[in-house]
Amino acid sequence: MGPKPSAKEPRLNVTLLLATSLALLLIGGAVAFLVIRSGGDEDLGSLTAEAEAYMPQLQLTEVNMEAADSFMQTTLVEITGRITNIGDRAVRLVEVNCIFTDPYGQRLHRERVQLVRPRGAPLNPGDSRTFRLPFDNLPEGWNQALPYFAIARIEFAQ
Repeated sequence: MGPKPSAKEPRLNVTLLLATSLALLLIGGAVAFLVIRSGGDEDLGSLTAEAEAYMPQLQLTEVNMEAADSFMQTTLVEITGRITNIGDRAVRLVEVNCIFTDPYGQRLHRERVQLVRPRGAPLNPGDSRTFRLPFDNLPEGWNQALPYFAIARIEFAQ
């Protein structure tokens, strides 16, 4: 029999895990949007057929994830990247659900955020824009990998 594990195991190095996740992401290239259907009462958004058909025209690139411990004994996770409109329509709103999972792929946390905000200029065809998404309330069991990005809503400019 080996030694008993101590009750106070050292915490995994968040930066190392995030770097590993990022390396795996870079091998796979750009991040793709997902369409996730909800089987229950969870509101994941309601895409119109028009918006769902336009999804491939919105590309996420340069996606990075960093974590930093705050003085309040919490970890701030920040995801940055770029969204590009390669289609032929101007977009004034893009909302996504960031779905964080455990090591077994089970959903632990979902947060709905805007990549393109309705205030300001729309994301015109050929335009690219950076985004920054801070998260400070992720649960302990999170697998420390990039979340799934599921489009919740797309609105087109008039």
